Amino acid sequence: MGRDGGPALGHLIRPMPALDQGQYERLLRFRTGLRRFLRWSAEQAALAGLTPAQHQLLLAIRGHPDPRGPTVGDVARYLFLRHHSAVELTDRAQAAGLLERYSDPDDSRAVRLRLTEPGEERLETLAAAHLEELARLELELHALWEGLATIVDHTRKPG
Repeated sequence: MGRDGGPALGHLIRPMPALDQGQYERLLRFRTGLRRFLRWSAEQAALAGLTPAQHQLLLAIRGHPDPRGPTVGDVARYLFLRHHSAVELTDRAQAAGLLERYSDPDDSRAVRLRLTEPGEERLETLAAAHLEELARLELELHALWEGLATIVDHTRKPG
């Protein structure tokens, strides 16, 4: 704990010179842009009949590099969830017909996840919309990031 009762962060970041007002404004615009994207993403998920967590679950399953599919433990790590929370999310998505569980043919102890056709279709629609939105935001976020790059570069250089 820090002296103010909040988390002690001194061990997480390197000291840096004081930020000027413009740098704080860029940080705010960058964070606001990220939050705007996340809100937009949640709205798109709702339009597709999904919760944001279900959308992220479908993406975690489809994006998993192992062709056998992820386990619930893999999904929990991708979504920063505790295992039991990932199980509950998976249960609800399976009940909604978005995914199915199956036994790993190489390891009967492992249960893997794969999307159903309706799950795949919803994710494809959302993924296309998200890529379009990210392309639209690219210039704006890139300009904000460039303005912050000197701050980040300073924290990476050996002291």
